[in-house]
Amino acid sequence: MKFTVADLIDQLPAQEQCSLSSLEKALGLSSKADQAQLRIALTALVRVGVLEETDAGISRVDDEGLIEARLRCSSKGFCFALRNDGGEDIYIRDNQLNHAWNGDRVLVRITREGGRRRSPEGGVQCILERSTTSLLAQVEQQNERLLAVPLDDRLLASIELPASDSQYLTPADEAVVEVKVDRYPVGQLPSQGHVARSLPVNAGPEADLDLLITKHGLRDQPAAPKATLKSLEAKERDDLTALPTLLLQPWSSAEAPILPAVSLESTESGQRLWVHAPAVAERLGFASALDLHLREQAEALCLGSSWLPLLTPALTKAAAFKPGNSEAALSVVLDLNAEGQLEHYRFCRSTIKVDGVVDAKALQALAERKPKARTTPAALKALKDQLPLLEQLIALAQQLRQQRLASGSIDLDLAMPAIDDLGDLAIPEPDESRQGWLVQLDPATEPSGLLRELVIPAHRALGRHLAALELPAIFAVNPAPDTEALNDVAKAALALEIPLELSADGNATAQELAQAFAGSDRCRVLQQQLREPLKPVTFSSEAGANAVAGEPVALAPWCCPGLHYADLWNQHVLSLLLSEGKDRPSVRHKTRVDIAGDSSHGLIDWPLMPPSQIQPLEEGRSTALLHRLNGRCRFAAELQNDALAMAQARQAEPLVGQTLTGVISGVQSYGFFVEVPPSQVEGLVHVSSLKDDWYEYRSRQNRLVGRKNRRTYMLGDAVEVTIQKVDVLRHQIDLAVVLPEGYEEYVPDSDGDHGADDNGADDSDAGEE
Repeated sequence: MKFTVADLIDQLPAQEQCSLSSLEKALGLSSKADQAQLRIALTALVRVGVLEETDAGISRVDDEGLIEARLRCSSKGFCFALRNDGGEDIYIRDNQLNHAWNGDRVLVRITREGGRRRSPEGGVQCILERSTTSLLAQVEQQNERLLAVPLDDRLLASIELPASDSQYLTPADEAVVEVKVDRYPVGQLPSQGHVARSLPVNAGPEADLDLLITKHGLRDQPAAPKATLKSLEAKERDDLTALPTLLLQPWSSAEAPILPAVSLESTESGQRLWVHAPAVAERLGFASALDLHLREQAEALCLGSSWLPLLTPALTKAAAFKPGNSEAALSVVLDLNAEGQLEHYRFCRSTIKVDGVVDAKALQALAERKPKARTTPAALKALKDQLPLLEQLIALAQQLRQQRLASGSIDLDLAMPAIDDLGDLAIPEPDESRQGWLVQLDPATEPSGLLRELVIPAHRALGRHLAALELPAIFAVNPAPDTEALNDVAKAALALEIPLELSADGNATAQELAQAFAGSDRCRVLQQQLREPLKPVTFSSEAGANAVAGEPVALAPWCCPGLHYADLWNQHVLSLLLSEGKDRPSVRHKTRVDIAGDSSHGLIDWPLMPPSQIQPLEEGRSTALLHRLNGRCRFAAELQNDALAMAQARQAEPLVGQTLTGVISGVQSYGFFVEVPPSQVEGLVHVSSLKDDWYEYRSRQNRLVGRKNRRTYMLGDAVEVTIQKVDVLRHQIDLAVVLPEGYEEYVPDSDGDHGADDNGADDSDAGEE
């Protein structure tokens, strides 16, 4: 089928009726077969109460009880619907899933309201969009049925295969298969599929990369449409080529996304920071075939030592900054006072020339260089004339970082482990994080950390500017974390005897917890607990606070169009403003307003652009686009987490049978998780393997306590473990605690002990994310 239910609904105006012919045209359905499928879909959606159809046309049903969400399931069968509106997650029982799978976009109806410590419950009314079209699986023969059993045990289903696929019945440790879904389960009919190919399990890094790409459905990426890029005339741009400019490059891969350059000038009252973004939006038409293709891709994806780029090679080559060459850019000048606070800003289309490239080796050499050294290290020789500028940029970035932290932003010392196979994946993206917190980076030694602090004010400036001018930007918003969730983390810390100073109202703040944890010997595991309540950054059509960047008003990313389509969208808006914006009501008015800077705020009472130019942007910034961009952000994060987990599991394979000292990183009723060096891979010690005693779970204290010997396993404790088994495909590491010599195996009393947590709940009820 050429469309999803989500595509169909997104084409219907919010409160208007749409004719069948208009809907067919909007969905690009010209053949009779496609139109017949649309008729079947419409009939079904009318019957379930999602749409209504009259002689006048088709429209959405205004039903506030239907909630749009994304389904998240665990391997133990617990499923929750994560609401798009940010409301409380809805628990979905297995008999209420209605054949929905993990990751699907769904419409949910609440059937039971939640309580103080109980989530609301609901059922899936309609599946809007399937997340899984192909998957990795193992082929099994069960009686007369040949089944594909997904490796991802969050997919709570098996897929029937044709008998001809029996040739793929292979031991699990030799190969897995890629299965294409031909039919999703409907009524009493099970899902069906076929094996596309077999993939080896232990065939080296290239095979692992193939497994990763296949698992996430990235093998058959649509080709970019052919497009002729626009040439940009230098005479229409501000000439900034005389301004000393540096390009900061954190990544080493040749396919790495293009990044902005920076300049700095001193002024009487402070400093003038320039941020120059590659001029990408100006080279392709808005809503052109290429632009629409980039919207669908939405993100550049890092796979470790390689990338799946967002931009086409031609677009990357045209827009990238090359040292010594004059290049087109979109620039902003940020006037900062002596304390580094943003006072004024102005945007322009410019021509710049990069004087040098700063990588990690250069920053490390600068940090290690003695203050009065007469010789220049080899890594700095190409930057010899720009060293004063680089030192000033570092000092400014450190000042800006302190301001950001003071404004509520959170840095956590949770960098990825040093694994060679991770490549560029180990280096965080230099724009504001999508995960609700930032990896702690030193601007003096890490290019990504340096560029991050300089780019955030540029994104802050555009957010405030487009919000003030009421232009259709895409804003990055990040609300404050839930107070109750933070208090739960604080209670766990107090149980570990971590000293805390709480706010006057008795509630914990993320900043207070981060500061307290930083000085603790259990810093890493406590920070891992803290990151859970921090809400991710999302894209929105409404301006709002962004706690990650420490921005209370509005933030609109635009400097990294090679990384995120949201940046490219905002470049489209900025370019249109700079090229077509009206700086006075009419030609009869002699006084002009500088619409490129903050001095224009509050002075404009006329349309900045004619409707024919602004309307396509307003219509394009739809709910469907925002869902797509947010969904692709989540997808990129899941891909990176999988790549990390696979690299860690490969590092752990040679250690099977060895005893290592790890740190307890999580405690549950069914056991505890241990981080094991050197890759910081996390494995599970199941409670059933603790033979020396019967252990009770104390959830409020994050510990297991032996009933007889009172031995405890607590969050942050060091513990000796033996690696028993490594499942690379499922990223599962089985561990066993090294018990003291001479221990006696615990024998339960005759009254019949059973695994119970401190609330009396059987450990089989324990959910797993």
